[in-house]
Amino acid sequence: MTATDNSIYISDKAKQKVVNLMTDAGVAEDPSYFLRVGVVGGGCSGLSYKMDFDNEVKPMDQIFEDKGVKIVTDLKSFLYLVNTELEFSDGLNGKGFYFNNPNASRSCGCGESFAV
Repeated sequence: MTATDNSIYISDKAKQKVVNLMTDAGVAEDPSYFLRVGVVGGGCSGLSYKMDFDNEVKPMDQIFEDKGVKIVTDLKSFLYLVNTELEFSDGLNGKGFYFNNPNASRSCGCGESFAV
């Protein structure tokens, strides 16, 4: 991945998992639905990631598309997530989504929170 245009990216593996989850949730065929990512206060390092499906764009939302997946975040979260790639692991060291965030100065052992 070459991050040159201040975006949010998704890996091939994460894209496939998002598509599968959207299908399971019954929203894959509805073009109004997208992946919402964000950052909230909390976690052992100060900030935590959040992720959900949504179909309501808010006025200050930032909208991106990578590999055919529409990704939306609020402006405040985008300041923390710029050039981040959403990835998915199904390995023995932990299964689930994780954010490969070049802006994080440190992250916790569980990988669910970070600091800048």
